[in-house]
Amino acid sequence: MKIFDSHTHLNDEHFAGQVQDYFDHAQKLGVVKMANVGSNAALNQRAIELAHAYEDMYAIVGWHPEDSLNYDEEAERKLEAQLADPKVVALGEIGMDLFQKSSPKDVQERVFRRQIQLAKNLHMPISVHNRDAFEDTYRILKDEHIETVGGIIHSFNGDIEWMKKLLDLGMNLSYSGVVSFKKTKEVHEAAKQTPMDRILVETDAPYLAPEPLRGHQNEPAYTLYTLEAVARYKDLNPDEVAKATYANTMRIFGLDK
Repeated sequence: MKIFDSHTHLNDEHFAGQVQDYFDHAQKLGVVKMANVGSNAALNQRAIELAHAYEDMYAIVGWHPEDSLNYDEEAERKLEAQLADPKVVALGEIGMDLFQKSSPKDVQERVFRRQIQLAKNLHMPISVHNRDAFEDTYRILKDEHIETVGGIIHSFNGDIEWMKKLLDLGMNLSYSGVVSFKKTKEVHEAAKQTPMDRILVETDAPYLAPEPLRGHQNEPAYTLYTLEAVARYKDLNPDEVAKATYANTMRIFGLDK
């Protein structure tokens, strides 16, 4: 079984000095590739450094809505240069977050739209963060005709209706440990009905550890448990889900060429 953790954060300070240990543990559980995701200048740079240090790591770089107040012309020039790196596979994580209060909604939207335009100019997929902001996220993606480049709604935690609406825009859905939680019935049903060629799995480590390790610090190895949860809802063998999600991730990131 080969698993691709499509969204993780080994570039985060929680893993400082221990990346090799977490990488080795992931390999033992079948998680053979992973994409480390940035959110600001420092974490973007660290994601790229790790991608060059490990053959099976890739980088996704962008400015998270929580950091959007710090996104200016200089940050955009730096980001555009980073996106040219051959180990960078997508622009992200970008989007809307109406739970946090560090950046005003209008600033988040402006920066989200700027980065979508950059992705379109460079013909790169995007990785989208959406927290308590389905309506706004959908509206912006639709306005910007995201189908021209596509991308991933990371850690999708919506119901079937949002699943259908986002798939209709050409986006793909990545499921995190949330899909394994006992009470997230609407996410279970969405995973069950997400087409096999549009589904990915992730950890979002160090956050959102799946059952049976909920409450612990998450790590890439635990993508296995998220994948097993998806397989249960789809009534499939985990090997089938691993094969599909791995192939989907490779295709979306342009690594299958």
